[in-house]
Amino acid sequence: MRINKMLGIALAIAAATGFSVSSAEAKTTVRISHTQIETHPDHIGFVAFKNYVESKLGDKYEVQIFPNGSLGANEKVLEQIKLGSVQFLSVSTANIESFDKIYAVFSVPFLFTSEKAYEEFVTDPKVIQELGVNSKKNGFRPLGAFTAGTRNFYSKEPIKSVADLQGKKFRVQAGPTNVKMMEAFGASATPMSFGEVYSALQQGVIDGAENNELALTDQKHGEVCKYFSYDGHQMCPDLIVGSEVFLSKLPAEDLKVFEEAAAEAQKVEFAAWHKRIDEAKEQAKQMGVTFIDVDAGEFRAKVLPLHQELLKDNPAMQGIYDKASAFDAANK
Repeated sequence: MRINKMLGIALAIAAATGFSVSSAEAKTTVRISHTQIETHPDHIGFVAFKNYVESKLGDKYEVQIFPNGSLGANEKVLEQIKLGSVQFLSVSTANIESFDKIYAVFSVPFLFTSEKAYEEFVTDPKVIQELGVNSKKNGFRPLGAFTAGTRNFYSKEPIKSVADLQGKKFRVQAGPTNVKMMEAFGASATPMSFGEVYSALQQGVIDGAENNELALTDQKHGEVCKYFSYDGHQMCPDLIVGSEVFLSKLPAEDLKVFEEAAAEAQKVEFAAWHKRIDEAKEQAKQMGVTFIDVDAGEFRAKVLPLHQELLKDNPAMQGIYDKASAFDAANK
């Protein structure tokens, strides 16, 4: 009777704190959400996260991964993260800049002029710590980053220079920065959800989109768009964010394990990403896609005046912008 009473109290405490506990094994269930398919590098990274945590604390935690947006869109899951009913999520900085303006720094076009500088920046623990300065207020805490490569233009017609963008309609991620960027290029921005892009391309609602190479293969956009131009206008990571409710209640030794798991996931995802990109390029070529190297400097010159305008509108990102600029200068 006393054991049942103690178990009931434990379950009540778990419910109050947002943790899910399996009564059969008295383990805390840790839920991870992402919107990618199971072969995507984000998922592979989270498998490494799960394996690390369970190898160290398998008697206390069971880690469950929910891919394919099965728990809902990132905006919806982020609310669950804040409540503590979901513990971890990989989410693009573009999707969370509305919650905290510091994350908008990654939407600044041509913030980085090399992928090496970008990767050095997003994997620096001090940068992650600075990004999380408002974690308690936001309800989520960044623990690391997954790379999402570079964002480039792809379309039904070749884009070899800025002039080829004139008057064209391109799908962009939601956000005023992306709209301003396309206006600077002389094109029209059409924000829409990622899942709607394929049909919009097919139906001629848009002329093209901008993303990394996996959009051509995993989302089959290469069936419609046969030209992919490397201008590298943005490099936006998918951050590994944890629930502040969950993390703040962990014992110090357990928190350390989850932080180490995020670092392991980050390392594995980066390796898987580069391997997958090479495969996707070959696959896209088989689909008939032509890859074009453009003069990125010409594209950058068109939007560089936006930097000061964006900083004026959003002074919260000045410090992190300066740090990113220093990383870029040091890694050219």
